[in-house]
Amino acid sequence: MSSRVAWFGLLAVSAALVLQAAAAPPQESFDLRVPSPPMPRAVDDGRELVYELHLANFARRDLMPVRVEVLAADDGRVLASYEGAALDERLDRSGLQWKGESYEAIPSGRRGVVFVDLTLPGKVPASLRHRVGYVDKAAGSDVRTIEGGVTPMAAAQAPVLSPPLEGGPWVAIYSPRWDRGHRRAGYAVGGTLRTPGRHAADWVKLDAEGRKAPAGNALAARTFSHGEAVFAVGGGRVVKVRDTSPERERLSDAMSGVEGNDIVIALDGGGFAHYGHLRPGSAVVREGARVKAGERIAEVGFSGSASDPQLHFALTDGADEYASEGLAYTFDRYRMLGRYDDVAQIGSTPWTPLPKGEDASRKATMPSGMSVLTWDVGSAKDPS
Repeated sequence: MSSRVAWFGLLAVSAALVLQAAAAPPQESFDLRVPSPPMPRAVDDGRELVYELHLANFARRDLMPVRVEVLAADDGRVLASYEGAALDERLDRSGLQWKGESYEAIPSGRRGVVFVDLTLPGKVPASLRHRVGYVDKAAGSDVRTIEGGVTPMAAAQAPVLSPPLEGGPWVAIYSPRWDRGHRRAGYAVGGTLRTPGRHAADWVKLDAEGRKAPAGNALAARTFSHGEAVFAVGGGRVVKVRDTSPERERLSDAMSGVEGNDIVIALDGGGFAHYGHLRPGSAVVREGARVKAGERIAEVGFSGSASDPQLHFALTDGADEYASEGLAYTFDRYRMLGRYDDVAQIGSTPWTPLPKGEDASRKATMPSGMSVLTWDVGSAKDPS
């Protein structure tokens, strides 16, 4: 008898839930999608995930995101939560993937993009889902929630590359927070929106005082970066060489809009290594040639839309950088010297050194943005 009572009680509860659901029709809101699955990579503090969550507003009213949470899809653990200033610095409400129009709320028929970056100290879950809290001001100030945007991790593993440069100090210039930069620049080429610079970095050589060039210098050729050797980060085949674009002579010369000199290598292990802003006439490889890790291929220059003589480096899934997705990668070994807190300090002040006692050696990790490092002697030529 007791089991029958329990059974009928369960039916009553289920019926009540069905009636409650029928009384509260589903609300139109966002379509949540992750266009490119995240590829975990090792960093100093754990495993880093860098990807985009698209919020397409299909409601008939403007919706204002106020909170975005990243969850482990299997057990619902909250891995990261962004709201207030933390959300604002990651959310492009225009949906353009560059600094354009901005809105307090995402208008009906428009899309926002959340640039997610988080570091997990432990095991990375097999897949993620997302929970977005939003306000429909036309219906009041209550925060509603929607879940979706399920994505697996990328099937491929972040490769371990040999250094593209040697010696140092070199500073890795990139940040997921910049409104306009590698990380946030999307290109709709060939009918698909892609983010080729998701993991790109610019490398600039400094002296011991953190300067980019001797005091009072105005010439590109006298900067510490200019003319430095550039190396293949792995074995592969050269698929593109552009070596004849001119470079500016003076640091103050206006950018010409020319794309600049670049080399692309199809790596044997997968992916395409892109090198940009190279010195004209410095390429020592030709299209179709085979290269091995640590082989010299060109020199750092000042061609294209560079703010200083520097090496632009990125790894993508295609030979045409603008028509490909940026892939994560790490470097086999280097020595950390310290970090900058602000990109504006680079070139004018010394970096903040590592705390005393911290091990400077790094293996199979990616240096964080504004890190200052030296490549181990011989590591560019011996990646073992």
